[in-house]
Amino acid sequence: MKVLLGVDGTDSSLRALEEITERAARTGDELTVGIADDPDADSIGIGTDLETRVREIADRVGLDVEIRRLGGDLGSELVEVAQAGEFDRLVVGGGERSPMGKIELSSDTQFVLLNAGTSVTLVR
Repeated sequence: MKVLLGVDGTDSSLRALEEITERAARTGDELTVGIADDPDADSIGIGTDLETRVREIADRVGLDVEIRRLGGDLGSELVEVAQAGEFDRLVVGGGERSPMGKIELSSDTQFVLLNAGTSVTLVR
């Protein structure tokens, strides 16, 4: 299975990265990680750090991953890439619980869940 995972550096996306890389290593899935490409973050080294983190986590489980830097709005970029027909599943992290017990989703996660034409997995 070809899987596209969106990572923006938030705790929830990094949890998803950990979980999905381990799963892909066990199942033999092909994993592509779409990283939010923020020119401001790159100028202070954050974007590079995120790419390094992705590679370290993948190396830890012996998984070869492709990394794609996605510009603009991460949610819409993920949907666009997934709908190009390359991927069987799109994975995003999110779903924090509010004090009232409701699931709170980021705008990118909401966009992906509502607009993706491919199967979506939400890692909480």
